[in-house]
Amino acid sequence: MIRVLLVDDQPLLRSGFRALLDLEDDIEVVAEAADGREGLALARQHLPDIALIDIQMPDIDGIEATRLIAADPALTDVHVVILTNYGLDEYVFDALRAGAAGFLVKDIVPEDFLHAVRVAARGDALLAPSITRKLINRYVAQPLRAGAAVELEGLTGREREAVVLVAQGLSNEQIARQMVISPLTAKTHINRAMTKLHARDRAQLVILAYESGLVTPRNG
Repeated sequence: MIRVLLVDDQPLLRSGFRALLDLEDDIEVVAEAADGREGLALARQHLPDIALIDIQMPDIDGIEATRLIAADPALTDVHVVILTNYGLDEYVFDALRAGAAGFLVKDIVPEDFLHAVRVAARGDALLAPSITRKLINRYVAQPLRAGAAVELEGLTGREREAVVLVAQGLSNEQIARQMVISPLTAKTHINRAMTKLHARDRAQLVILAYESGLVTPRNG
């Protein structure tokens, strides 16, 4: 059963998402919150698999709520998915950097929304190739982050190769074919890289790959 926490300051939207999720046999909405402060408290109380969090809310917004969840050792297994009206804007980049596993636009069709919840529950980031390309464009004009390259020194050659392919938006199956290994081995390389780099998910791996210069807009 996938346990979901809904955090949005608009009751009508929360009701709509809940009605959709409640129809699924493998998904349970465990709690609802109207702002980030309440959402954080309910996340600690219920330990959901997924926290669907609106990016713009009063008191504590979605970015700060994401940052607080990511920083709490008790909430390591809570995957944050940001809800936004505006697509891939500056707020979404900040949310991904804060620790979000991905984001969804609120006008997403129901089938895609349910698929995204299940993808996030597996621990996979909601970063389609089109989103990854926008992340690449985001870093075209940015200088490399000081110290980011040093963080990669502990990776093996195969782990570095896997991180590069993650940053290109490939799935585990595609990475396995590219590296001529099994999908399980590909996932192992990725998980070990995430552990060594203290990345919560693939979204943070993508950001670190560009910040460190491991992947550049030219080769990404």
